Amino acid sequence: MAIAYREWRDGDDLALLEIWGGPETVQAGQFRGTLAPSGNSPWRRCIVAEDVVDGVAIPVAAAVVHAASLHPERLWAYVEVARDHRRAGLGSTLLTMLRHEAAQAPSGVAKLRCKVEPGTPGAAFAEAAGLAPIQRSRLVVVDPAPLKLPVFGDGSESAATDQVEDLATGSVELSDVVGRYYTAVHGWDSPGELSVAMVQRLFLDDLSGAHGAIVLRAPKASAFGHGIAASRKGRLEGFAISYAQGIPGADAADGVGAAGSAGPTGPTEVFLGHEPTLDADQARAAVRDLLALIAYQHPVMLELDDAMTALRAVVEPLFESGKAHVQGSETLVVSDPA
Repeated sequence: MAIAYREWRDGDDLALLEIWGGPETVQAGQFRGTLAPSGNSPWRRCIVAEDVVDGVAIPVAAAVVHAASLHPERLWAYVEVARDHRRAGLGSTLLTMLRHEAAQAPSGVAKLRCKVEPGTPGAAFAEAAGLAPIQRSRLVVVDPAPLKLPVFGDGSESAATDQVEDLATGSVELSDVVGRYYTAVHGWDSPGELSVAMVQRLFLDDLSGAHGAIVLRAPKASAFGHGIAASRKGRLEGFAISYAQGIPGADAADGVGAAGSAGPTGPTEVFLGHEPTLDADQARAAVRDLLALIAYQHPVMLELDDAMTALRAVVEPLFESGKAHVQGSETLVVSDPA
């Protein structure tokens, strides 16, 4: 086996697809989409390994490292080697080459991270390379009527209307809470500064697949103090955003998530969160009430990271009662040590 290394060229994707076959995991399928010619806007370096047989060079492996506009404190990295060329040092050599390139990234960021599925060759390779899990993510399907419906205020329709509201996905108020929540549950891999425009692009505009939003508010408050009739809307405490074509962040290039689209009769995919300044009990209550409402008649699919403590506290007991189950395999985000 005579191996040569070079930069990625147009047409390599088709040549490698013939050798690799279908992706072994969801994560591999996503990261294959990041294999592309090297460039500086955005910064990316992509390397191909060829096996030269009788003077003919056949691509058998590839690796990429690139910056991301979201979660900029680490670089995304991916290595894939044809099955019949594994355990020959190609993957390790490519990873060493990626680290050399990363050391020269203009951002000064050199730490690598990737997504893997537990128990796979990719996970074993990452562990051997010193990349350790920093987060676990699961796709969870919640069955209809998983929780008792909440009662708002005096139980009247007007009380419920005061607290539960359909809100336009273009709402600045919604964008603010969604952005701060996303930042709060990603302290393990900071997303950096999230402007309202970026939150809209990632989670709330038509291109994100956002289909609608329901929010939960605190009871109405008085604008004039105690003893004066309440007239001002309560603050937004929780949100549920539904997606026509999948949970946001399925693009591994930015590393938000790993969800695919539901079928026409499948569960509705929802991003469920809360105002991050709520205390633990308030956050759990807000998430619980919204989940009870949105899943009352139809199943929903949620992306559940271990860092989403309030959502975990509500959803994980549903596994035991048979009202929820994990769909597919878990995803681990693995990274170089801090």
